[in-house]
Amino acid sequence: MSTTESPRPRTDKADTVGAADAAGRAETTADQAVKETLEDYTLRFAPRSYRRWTPMVVATTALGGIAYMADFSIGAGIGLAHGTSNALLAIALAAVVIFVTGFPLAYYGARYNIDLDLITRGSGFGYYGSVLTSIIFASFTFIFFALEGSIMAQGLEIGLGLPLWLGYAVSTLMVIPLVVYGMKALSKLQVWTTPIWLLLMVAPLVYLIANDPGTVDRFLAYPGTDGDGAVNTASVMLGAGVCLSLIAQIGEQIDYLRFMPPRTEANKHAWWTAVVMAGPGWVVLGALKQAIGVFLAVYILAEVGPVAAPEPIQQFRGAFEAMMPSWLVIPLAVVLVVISQIKINVTNAYSGSLAWTNSFTRVTGHYPGRMVFVLVNLAFALVLMEADMFSFLNGVLGFYSNCAIAWVVTVATDIGVNKYVLKLSPLQPEFRRGMLHAVNPVGVVAFVAASGLSIAMYFHLLGDTLQPYSPVAAAVIAFVLTPLMAVVTRGRYYLRRTDDGIAEPLLDADGNPSGATLDCHVCHQSYERPDLTACVTHEAVVCSLCLSTDKTGDHVLPAGV
Repeated sequence: MSTTESPRPRTDKADTVGAADAAGRAETTADQAVKETLEDYTLRFAPRSYRRWTPMVVATTALGGIAYMADFSIGAGIGLAHGTSNALLAIALAAVVIFVTGFPLAYYGARYNIDLDLITRGSGFGYYGSVLTSIIFASFTFIFFALEGSIMAQGLEIGLGLPLWLGYAVSTLMVIPLVVYGMKALSKLQVWTTPIWLLLMVAPLVYLIANDPGTVDRFLAYPGTDGDGAVNTASVMLGAGVCLSLIAQIGEQIDYLRFMPPRTEANKHAWWTAVVMAGPGWVVLGALKQAIGVFLAVYILAEVGPVAAPEPIQQFRGAFEAMMPSWLVIPLAVVLVVISQIKINVTNAYSGSLAWTNSFTRVTGHYPGRMVFVLVNLAFALVLMEADMFSFLNGVLGFYSNCAIAWVVTVATDIGVNKYVLKLSPLQPEFRRGMLHAVNPVGVVAFVAASGLSIAMYFHLLGDTLQPYSPVAAAVIAFVLTPLMAVVTRGRYYLRRTDDGIAEPLLDADGNPSGATLDCHVCHQSYERPDLTACVTHEAVVCSLCLSTDKTGDHVLPAGV
């Protein structure tokens, strides 16, 4: 082991006893955390020994999580309000922004096998600074869980006659057993259900267009309730703001992409295809679903009216009625909605529990178990459903998008500009406690300023004229302030120290995280090299999870070079 500063063990008797007691408590907490996180690697790097899936299996699993029906509702809501032309432009604009910002995040998650919270820590926010964005991401997961649960409850009401309040409860409770087992179970669920979902979604659309081409003309000519169908910049921006609330979906994609195998010369083409397709590429399918939502809403508008037209169960019931016997319509529509809801909400519950666990454990030093936060996330979602969140969907998403845009653009800019252009941010992501400053003003200031000012604009505090442009403000302010803050601070707040005290290299010859293993002296488990640092009080190493649960900081390396 090599350290620039050789931390000395404590020799004072009282200190030694206190350190031993603290170590014992830390070992108890760490043992509990280790047992409960071996399946999903909460709080830490995903080791090479666990990542046995091929790039295409990981990509299919990640894409299975975007089978949600909310896109149909989002597209329909924008199209009905602003007209087809404005809706399609808004959808396209948002998709471009989401793709561009999602690419560097997806690459870092897949290349270095860490989730978006760990990426955020080392990309401008610091060890504790990223707690703020973890809460933003956790909010994303329960907001969209509530949205998908509402859609499923609508399907159960039409198909089985269940009252909405009971449908909300059913859609929430049925996810719990599915999300307990982490990536292994989720990969099987997503791979096996995706072909059925694609068939049920695509077949009615193809049938309608082939048998009644006039539906396309009516769709393209629809003017919307708020205008005359002409392209209007404010309408496009308002619509794009709603679509951009989905920008945080890249976090859920990375929760799967972190399990990508190492990139080598032999698999590099498949590796890159999987990363692009399942990373930023998710938005291509998302944008298509939003456009389909506009199409189906216009198609059924005369029959069901503007209130029900954004409901996916109504949209697909109307589409299925045109192509199959009436007795089969409702069952198939319900099956589609239920499959879609399960596919996305296991991901929402899974990713949300990881985000809450990350935040809570860092702040308190205590690991309560991921399943605790599965239940917390579901409770928040159920409250939103019972409060009829679906009826004010676009308002909730329009507000939330300001925070999500500010966060993702800040991190993407730090990676793309501060790391690769300005060279002020360390190229290799760092996430371990002791290696990072508690708070890095680069990301925190850029995020707070961008989200704060854009939210003020959204609520008309800066005038009615600027209100539609709040998403643009969030993106532009974050994009400008992130490199500006890096230059002002000269990159001093990225790393607390550069030497982690271990001689073994972090990366292998191909630039992948090393697969070499060492034993953590606190929890006595073997971990791969990127997950460890030297211990300040022992000639040994400590894993990142034990560092997270070290309340007294006995194992944390001091600031240094």
